[in-house]
Amino acid sequence: MEALLIPLSVAGLAALLLLADIAPAKGDARGIGSFAALGLFGTLALTWVVAPGADPSGSYVSDAFTVFVQRLVLLAGALACVASIDHADAHFPKRQGEFYLLLVASVFGMTLIAGARELVLLLVGFETMGIPQYVLAAMHKDKKVGVEGATKLYLTGALSAGLTIYGASFLVGAAGTTFLPQIVTTAPSAMLGFGALLVLAGIAFKLGAVPFHMWIPDTYASAPAPFVAFLSVAPKVAVLATVARISWASGEGMFSWWTGDLLVLAALTLTVGNLFALPQRNVRRLLAWSGIGHAGLVLLALGLATTDGIGAALFYLTTYVVSNIGAFVVAEAVGGKVGDEVEGWNGLARRSPGLALAMLLFLLSLGGIPFVAGFWGKVLLFRTAWAAGQSAMVFYGALLSVVSLFYYLKIARAMYVEPAKDPTPIAVGRATILAIVLALIGVIGLGMFPAPFYDSAEEAGTALLVTGPVALVTP
Repeated sequence: MEALLIPLSVAGLAALLLLADIAPAKGDARGIGSFAALGLFGTLALTWVVAPGADPSGSYVSDAFTVFVQRLVLLAGALACVASIDHADAHFPKRQGEFYLLLVASVFGMTLIAGARELVLLLVGFETMGIPQYVLAAMHKDKKVGVEGATKLYLTGALSAGLTIYGASFLVGAAGTTFLPQIVTTAPSAMLGFGALLVLAGIAFKLGAVPFHMWIPDTYASAPAPFVAFLSVAPKVAVLATVARISWASGEGMFSWWTGDLLVLAALTLTVGNLFALPQRNVRRLLAWSGIGHAGLVLLALGLATTDGIGAALFYLTTYVVSNIGAFVVAEAVGGKVGDEVEGWNGLARRSPGLALAMLLFLLSLGGIPFVAGFWGKVLLFRTAWAAGQSAMVFYGALLSVVSLFYYLKIARAMYVEPAKDPTPIAVGRATILAIVLALIGVIGLGMFPAPFYDSAEEAGTALLVTGPVALVTP
């Protein structure tokens, strides 16, 4: 059971949070958020000591790929918990325990997905990840817009689950087993192909790929901002893990019919995400459409059908996690005082120069400007795509990356060029400041020293070629 150390640790943390929530209230409830964040950071540290291996049935394996994905989702969860402390205290002080419990439960599902090599376990992890998110999106239940965004997330999530499970039934019917290594080596057939396409459509909802993206702008604009910071990055990591596990479980390579579909989805998602972000005047909606564009780059890397592509996608998501979480945390700090419209950010550099500088660095990273984290993420992803023969997609992706600068610099212009309507500095809580600083450390650190992280991502991608030290048990 040592291979399951990380999921079990997260499950244990969730149990402790439940006990802390139902215990008689003593002192500051903000401590629950601090405990959740420390627990996830502690579990993140455990990933450096967990031994590789698999459970006796072969349903779950802990390898370099599993560990890398788990580190990303644990980091995203921990940063979201830190960023939520001030927000939860202000907006739902009597429901902080359930907020952090649901967030950690979603992280637990993602840690299962990372190592799943059996279809039922993968689907259970997928739904364990998704169901808590429906509730978290509705935590602002006293706001009509919050309920509307949560409803859209729930309805699309239910459709996603239905498509995924229905598609999985075709895969199992064609292969006669639920174990992924046996499924992906099954002789191609119409049933197998149809099932794979349904599964791809189902998980595309979670990624926010076009045309399965329409829930994103409303949900991102209405749900609690610290949760949106988590929602905008962690499910993308889980979807990458899902596609990689299904496609590479045997080390034989991707389903041949997925490669073209992923590249088509990548082109559509890049186009719609970036073009629809251009006219946005609401910062959170702008970041929502921007996130759709970034999902297109992840799809491009997956569509390369190589382990190098998986490694490039993992590194790109590493840079995206710290950049986008940081941007949403600043958006919460500023938007909570002046609103979410870009005009409210006018003169922020004179009101709160620290917040303006942090947001500028996060935007530069998202736009791929040297030499912050996002620059290396895009350069290495495009280099990998070029080496795989996708020069047209590289040119197109680079062109749309240039387009993205126009809407990112819209916010920068408001902060640094436009005059401030109110010179009063914006007050920010200490927990929010800590979350911003931690994200900045990631953005600057990855920008200065990308090589070790990229090497680790490449190693994780290569690990998919190895079936694991424990023989799989065929049911």
